[in-house]
Amino acid sequence: MIGEKMEKALNDQINAEMYSSYLYLSMGAYLASLGLAGFENWMKIQALEEMYHAMKFYNFVEERGGRVKLGAIGQPPTQWDSPLAAFEAVAAHEAKVTGLINDLVNLAIQEKDHATNNFLQWFVKEQVEEEDSANTAVQNLKLVDNKGGMFMLDREMGARVMNLPIDLKIVINATKA
Repeated sequence: MIGEKMEKALNDQINAEMYSSYLYLSMGAYLASLGLAGFENWMKIQALEEMYHAMKFYNFVEERGGRVKLGAIGQPPTQWDSPLAAFEAVAAHEAKVTGLINDLVNLAIQEKDHATNNFLQWFVKEQVEEEDSANTAVQNLKLVDNKGGMFMLDREMGARVMNLPIDLKIVINATKA
């Protein structure tokens, strides 16, 4: 059984993950408006990953006998100064999410909730990858100094695909096995 404090914190994280998904969709729409379909693709994949993260938390709360309580999702920005500024915002956002995950780990330790601490370790590792991916995109954009380079980077971003996790069935399967 999950404790009250942990349940509330995990519900807050579900909201944060859904906001992340919403934010990346907004960034994708902005990048599409610039004719950067590859960058839009990168953001759409990122949005799907964030929704997957939200569902992992959702399912975990239920598995621990808790109650999922969804809150309103804040409206994300819709405009950035440039593709670089959008990806710098991604990097900053992922650093913020890492802090949220770390706070959850600290709470799980404080509450002596070993099951939640164990569950959160996947997210600790995932955030290392998320921050690296965002920072790599920022560094690549900083190297672009002409339209040809932007075109090539857009094509590269367009090749990104989502690798479906093995446990995706828990996200899309509405019935319990």
